[in-house]
Amino acid sequence: MSAENFGRRLKELLDERGISLRQFSSETGIDKATVSRIINGKRKVNIGHINTFAGHLGISINELLDAAGYSMNAEDQADTSDVSLSADEIYQTLAETNFYNNDFSVDEVRQQLKQYEHCAKTEEGRETILGQFEKKVEKVSGAGPFIEHLKEFYTQFTEGKAANYKLGIMGSALLYFIIPVDVIPDYVFPMGYIDDALAVKIAVKMLSS
Repeated sequence: MSAENFGRRLKELLDERGISLRQFSSETGIDKATVSRIINGKRKVNIGHINTFAGHLGISINELLDAAGYSMNAEDQADTSDVSLSADEIYQTLAETNFYNNDFSVDEVRQQLKQYEHCAKTEEGRETILGQFEKKVEKVSGAGPFIEHLKEFYTQFTEGKAANYKLGIMGSALLYFIIPVDVIPDYVFPMGYIDDALAVKIAVKMLSS
């Protein structure tokens, strides 16, 4: 879809909701001139904008990605959402979508998980998981292999029937998903949350080793 068509679609969504350009700019934190240029087809929307727009308009990010021409077919979506993705496949997908970050490494995800593992064993960490996990799942309309793993982790974590070290590992993956400090931005893929999927994969491997 052309920039002009995306702009028309965005304007339709704003008109349907009775949201002015000034109000939308204020709510999204995106400069009014930038939003205006996108609406008028004078600037191509980027995926960061799309992620923000979708959140504030209350619609699926997939819908806006499709409108902007970033859509993937069902087979591609399944591939990028599967926790069986290898690090090499993640790098390749990032490169192909022009969001490759040379500073990204699997070790960064592991290090973050290690920090969250300690946090998950605290009362504050437990309260964060119990109070926010289900809200986050609902917010992202999550479905797919890694979400199902997280739901299993959540059940076991809340019941507390596993060994402490296992609860810590599961808790670290849950906190990684809940807390918005991601190695790879959540909006990179239509199915989203690729580093969360990687974090789950690492946690599953740790639990099985």
